[in-house]
Amino acid sequence: MKEETNNEEPNEEQWILEAQAIIDDVKHHVTDINVSNKLRNSNQSFHLNLTTLEGSRFCIEVSTAGFTIVANEHDDVTSKGENERFETPYSLLNFVSPQYKDSFGSSLVHRLEQLNDSSKLN
Repeated sequence: MKEETNNEEPNEEQWILEAQAIIDDVKHHVTDINVSNKLRNSNQSFHLNLTTLEGSRFCIEVSTAGFTIVANEHDDVTSKGENERFETPYSLLNFVSPQYKDSFGSSLVHRLEQLNDSSKLN
């Protein structure tokens, strides 16, 4: 999560930008991720629907406190309560999706190979 200045809560526009940044960062390493349009989002939190590469479905609450799995289904908050909180979307994905680790690692290797190849051309 991006740090807020002066301990202010993010406004709705900042949450939209944050949601899009999260989606853009992980979309190649999950089957699907999107902002829930069925659950109430506010200036204090929003909800992401996540489907892992393994096919597991989650509803994630994103707030200044971090990322919390609130249900094992999209657009659902039935498990909201004392759930484990994660500081980043990456730590959450590492916890719920072994294939995320493989996908992210493969992507990193591919990018490094591209950098290596382009440096050989120069």
